Amino acid sequence: MVKPSRSPTPQPPSANPNKSFEVLPAPSESVSSLSFSPTTNHLVATAWDNQVRCWEVLNGSCIPKAAISHDAPVLCSAWTGDGTTVFSGGCDKQVKMWPLTSGVQPITVAVHDEPVKHVAYISQMNLLVSGSWDKTLRYWDGRQPRPVHIQQLPDKCYALAVDYPLMVVGSGNENLIVFDLQFPQTEYKRMQSPINYQTRCLATFPDKQGFLVGSIHGRVGIEHLDDSQKDKNFTFRCHRNKNGDLAHSVNSLNFHPVHHTFATTGSDGTFSFWDKENKHRVKGFSQCPAPIPCSAFNADGSLFAYAVCYDWSKGAENHDPSNATSHIYLHSVQEHDAKPKYKKK
Repeated sequence: MVKPSRSPTPQPPSANPNKSFEVLPAPSESVSSLSFSPTTNHLVATAWDNQVRCWEVLNGSCIPKAAISHDAPVLCSAWTGDGTTVFSGGCDKQVKMWPLTSGVQPITVAVHDEPVKHVAYISQMNLLVSGSWDKTLRYWDGRQPRPVHIQQLPDKCYALAVDYPLMVVGSGNENLIVFDLQFPQTEYKRMQSPINYQTRCLATFPDKQGFLVGSIHGRVGIEHLDDSQKDKNFTFRCHRNKNGDLAHSVNSLNFHPVHHTFATTGSDGTFSFWDKENKHRVKGFSQCPAPIPCSAFNADGSLFAYAVCYDWSKGAENHDPSNATSHIYLHSVQEHDAKPKYKKK
C-alpha cells in the first residue's frame, strides 16, 4: 500500500562526524539498499522493517514523499531509466513495481522460489532482471506473470551489477559470471574472483571494459574483461583496522558519475573514495559508530548517500534490536573529495 508522507514540511537534518546530514524519518530497522533516481534527487531506501521509503532532497532538506510495504524484509531496489518507477525485492520472494510519480498502487511483477537479493532495470531491453538465492537470474517484461528467460547460476546470487550491455553476477564459491546483454541467454565469461573470499558487491567500470569486486574480507579487485589488459588487474586491501590484521566486509561499491573515481563502504563504519587509474585513495572519511551496509551517488555526483546501521555481517546472534539504531546520511561531495589527484599515465 502506498503511504503518502503525513508531514510535507522538510525536517531539519542532524550532523554526523563527516559533516553529513541525516535523512529523516529514519527506518526502524537496518537499511539494505539505497538508490537515487537517474533524473531527479529522489532517494529510495529499502529496509529490514519491510518498508520501501522515498524522499526528495531539496535545498539541503529531505522531504519524505511516500512509502510502500512488503510482507517481509526488503533487500534491493532499482529505478527505471526515466525515473518514474521503482522496483523492490526481498525476503517475500517477489519484486514489486511502484509507479512512484503517478501514485498508482504497487503490483507484483516477479516471483522467485527464495528471497530476491538484487534487481536491475535494463532500459535498452525494456526488461527487469532479478537475482535470487534460488540460484537463478530471471528476466521479466512486466506484461506476463512468467519470466521471459531463466538463467541458472552455480549458486546463490550474492551481487549484481548492470550497465548495458555489461552485466556481472557474483555467486557462491567465488564465481563471477559475465554477460553480454546483447546475448543474454549465454554466459560471456565465467571466472574465479581474484579474492579468495565470498563476493559481497560489484560495480561495472564507467567505460564498461571491466568491473570492481568487493569481498567480505576487506579487499577490492579491479578486473578488465580484455585479456590483453590483464596487466592492469590488481587487488588492494581496505576497511581494516590500523594494524591491518582485522579485515571487515566491503559492503558497497559506487563509481562517481563525473570523475569516475569510486567509493567503498565497509563493516568498519568507514567510507573512502578511490582512483583506480592511479591506484590511489583520493579521500578517507571519519569512522561512524556502526557499519555502512549500502551507499549511492546521485545522478550528478554532488550527493553521496550512505546508511549507518547493523549490516548482519556477524549474524543474528550479534544483533540486539532493543539497542539497534538505523540512520541514512547525505554527504555533500566537493570536487576535491572525488576528483583524481593525479593525471592518468
